Amino acid sequence: MTNHWVDLKNSDLVIVMGGNAAEAHPCGFKWVIEAKKDRKAKLIVVDPRYTRSAAVSDFYAPIRAGSDIAFLGGVINYLLSNNKIHLEYVKNYTNAAFLIDEGFKFEDGLFSGYNGEKRSYGKDTWKYQMGKDGFAMVDPTLESPNCVFQLMKKHYSRYTPELVSKTTGTPQDAFLKICEMMAETAAPDKTMTICYALGWTEHSVGSQNIRTMALIQLLLGNMGMAGGGINALRGHANVQGITDMCLYSEVLPGYLSAPTDADVDRKTYLEKRTPKPLRPSQMNFPQNFPKWFTSLQKAWYGAAATDKNDYGYDWLPKKDGAYDTLAIFERMHQGKMSGFVCQGFNPLASVANKKKVGDALAKLKYLVIIDPLATDTSEFWKPHGEFNEVDPAKIQTEVFRLPANLFAEESGSFTSSGRVIQWHWKAADGPGESKGDIEILAALFLKLKAMYAKDGGKLPEPILNLTWPYRQPAKPAPEELLMEISGKALGEVLDPKDKTKVLVKPGEQIAGFAQLRDDGSTQCGNWIYGGSWSQAGNLTARRDNSDPSGLGQTLNWGFAWPANRRILYNRASCDMAGKPWDPKRAVIRWTGTAWGGNDVPDMRPDAAPEEGVMPFIMTPEGVARLFAPAMADGPFPEHYEPFETPLDRNPFHPNNPKAISNPAARVYKGDMETFGKAKDFPYVATTYRLVEHFHYWTKHSKINAVLQPEQFVEIGEELAKEKGIAAGDRVKVRSNRGFIKAVAVVTKRIKTLDVDGKKVHTVGIPIHFGFKGVTKPGFITNTLTPFVGDANCQTPEFKAFLVNIEKI
Repeated sequence: MTNHWVDLKNSDLVIVMGGNAAEAHPCGFKWVIEAKKDRKAKLIVVDPRYTRSAAVSDFYAPIRAGSDIAFLGGVINYLLSNNKIHLEYVKNYTNAAFLIDEGFKFEDGLFSGYNGEKRSYGKDTWKYQMGKDGFAMVDPTLESPNCVFQLMKKHYSRYTPELVSKTTGTPQDAFLKICEMMAETAAPDKTMTICYALGWTEHSVGSQNIRTMALIQLLLGNMGMAGGGINALRGHANVQGITDMCLYSEVLPGYLSAPTDADVDRKTYLEKRTPKPLRPSQMNFPQNFPKWFTSLQKAWYGAAATDKNDYGYDWLPKKDGAYDTLAIFERMHQGKMSGFVCQGFNPLASVANKKKVGDALAKLKYLVIIDPLATDTSEFWKPHGEFNEVDPAKIQTEVFRLPANLFAEESGSFTSSGRVIQWHWKAADGPGESKGDIEILAALFLKLKAMYAKDGGKLPEPILNLTWPYRQPAKPAPEELLMEISGKALGEVLDPKDKTKVLVKPGEQIAGFAQLRDDGSTQCGNWIYGGSWSQAGNLTARRDNSDPSGLGQTLNWGFAWPANRRILYNRASCDMAGKPWDPKRAVIRWTGTAWGGNDVPDMRPDAAPEEGVMPFIMTPEGVARLFAPAMADGPFPEHYEPFETPLDRNPFHPNNPKAISNPAARVYKGDMETFGKAKDFPYVATTYRLVEHFHYWTKHSKINAVLQPEQFVEIGEELAKEKGIAAGDRVKVRSNRGFIKAVAVVTKRIKTLDVDGKKVHTVGIPIHFGFKGVTKPGFITNTLTPFVGDANCQTPEFKAFLVNIEKI
């Protein structure tokens, strides 16, 4: 979330799209209700189903699963065509004025530089025109045909209300009503927020779904504002903290990109990731990458990491390709992995295409499960009737289960969707001989280190040199770990403006990431968590809910990354002179000598407005990107059909078969053949969560099992009539990858949509069930889903695929 949960109450308009906050995030959704009560805010819900969120909305519109960019692109066209934008914000705080290379093109669904064999883009033309002064060229008038603003207008001019309705199934009048309501928030004293979740991310265009809404918020001037922003409602089980720590080899903690084979040495690695400013006077905060990375290496390797060995750079693994979840299971499926440690993860249920995942697990030599529960994955090798038809004799994998404690049986920290890190205290001991995750991992590490010390082995240095300075090596205290993650000084940290002034003494905790250095004098396990445990103590344990602003900022409750900032990009909440756009909801302001107010400024505190430092300090441009060259599948979002589409074409590019689905999405060899066609699987399916269940955990809980005892699927009344299915009938739902059986719920909540000249029916499928637990044994929903990933982060396409359904 760019903002935070409580800040939702400050919105004038709340959009719930790509999620169902009332059911999937019921505690946080109360702040939407607060906005409706206190601010008379309006709530819009756009969803394939009429959900519990829709039930309390002011306006609901149906949409075909997988067509969100068509809808949102239509909103962009409406805003630009009707001049319903916050023009001063757009001109100054986005790259609208930047000139793009004259070779950049978009033709018939493909951007310039496309390589069909590699399913990827060369980006030689996706760049700014550069001036002789070394900075990007701009046109402040926004009139040049090569400026981002004009390119954007041209790109989305195709997204007419007629084509949007034809593609999405959303009635045109409903679409236009929503456009009008959104457009009202272009006024400086109005804000809109968006609450989205996995309904946007779990698509082959997932990253671009979110990007499209970000473009809308930038055009309306809603980024950095109280009650504004782009707010991802993250899943539970500390998923925000997990991603912050980047606990897989694709990325290093704090979202630092991991080295690859091409990064032959530390110098090469750092130079590639340390950008130069693209406009004068900009903070260009990523220029601090060497400080973050070096301090991370010191946290890992301590005294062994020195300037003489490049701070242990050679000890880090170098990527030879992708290592996201789909990539890991693809390697496993190819027989290229010997073992897999599965901690707090149930991939048989939660990764796409259960058969492929099960076949992959069966090719391992060993599988280690670290979990409080007997998960479906832990018994993937075991027959469970028709729910898991396997022959154990044909599975070579040896499975080890290490029973772990639940979160309530350990102390530690959780990070909420709003980036607020909160300490929690152990409530009870774990049962029997279960151990905490920290103790389990410590035992594995110490054993491995002892084996390397005794027997040697290939490249032992990364293990033998890893620092382990804990008072109880076999059971490090969570407090010690958070202190290490937060960071401390190893030598004197001097004031860069006054070398005689010591900011932090050796051994002291740093106050924040600004005190990190690249000379080995600081260590920090995650730069964005820097300062969460300072010399003042454990700031994540603070519980002061005082709120002088009345905006719900509560700066002394926990610690928000980065720097305890509650609203990101908050400098953009003020005009160029530092005056708040909306004084009644002022986040910060320029006082004449410094930035101050109701938040930690997202800006150098003494950067006077006349210096021209722009609000988006994490980009070398200093501004937000309407045109984003870093995206793998296009600098502007474009509508592409799901890989399993009910249509035989992309309505936006009806004559180009290469542009039906995302041309840069990840598809592995052999998986294209597993995709179903509409002639065999005519109905659109989507997956979702229920408020009565908590991912895959609570099927082990009796009270939850009583509330929702068995798998069901939802279908609309028209489809039920066509198929002769009545409420309560058992049905078989098939995709090209397998089938599940479930109880049919016939509902008015799912409407038949008119899409590109045909009727499109939707089948809704909850995710929570499986063959383990105290719910009735059932099928795993991801038996049905396709193994295809978003082009940027490779999230699988769970939310839009094709099925058939028959009464049993």
